[in-house]
Amino acid sequence: MPLSALQKHDISYFSGNAYLLGIDEAGRGCLAGPVVAGACVLPAIFFENSDALELTAKINDSKQLSASARAIQFEVIESLKAAGLIDFVVAEASVAEIDKYNILGASRLAMQRAAELLAKRASDWILPLPAVDVDSSVSPSSIKLLIDGHPLRSWPYAHRGIVKGDGKSLAIAIASIAAKQIRDKCMQELAKQYPLYSLEKHKGYGTKWHCEAILKYGPCAAHRALFLRKLLG
Repeated sequence: MPLSALQKHDISYFSGNAYLLGIDEAGRGCLAGPVVAGACVLPAIFFENSDALELTAKINDSKQLSASARAIQFEVIESLKAAGLIDFVVAEASVAEIDKYNILGASRLAMQRAAELLAKRASDWILPLPAVDVDSSVSPSSIKLLIDGHPLRSWPYAHRGIVKGDGKSLAIAIASIAAKQIRDKCMQELAKQYPLYSLEKHKGYGTKWHCEAILKYGPCAAHRALFLRKLLG
């Protein structure tokens, strides 16, 4: 079976490591709701399983998938998780934390929480998250961390940043799908609390309708104050 470009990419990074961990976030550019980070770990048994490789051959950047296609892919990764072939988690930084630390700081916080949660809850896998080495951007470790985008400053774990990594790395793409899927569900729940803004439709992004609703009704507790300064003058 031919491998996808994302699978080939991760196999090349996997060499010499026991685990490959990909991290991505969803909701960074929204006007409302938390920022959610996903973390996915791929162990050696995943790359050795032909069925798992076949099932993940069509996985891609969540932003390139329709909502229905993303839901199908999420079911695939959930089935692989249930089979013990991969694991993934999501974590978030709240609207209050976004306002306190700005979106970059909150995104780093959500990513750190996701990575640490994944490491702590591993029952069959030992995931020694690699500490930052002052002499190297990537410390020796049995796990390789890949993060979507540029490398993070002031982050406690050694990692490699991959620009547009959700379209290049399978581990990052799975993390991206998980983060997006869970965040969308979160926005659907927030929409029930704040029905005036139709958060279930635009998921908190600054669409014309959303901006008009904010100007008409004012912001609610789900809105990010830092992101509304320009809109509200």
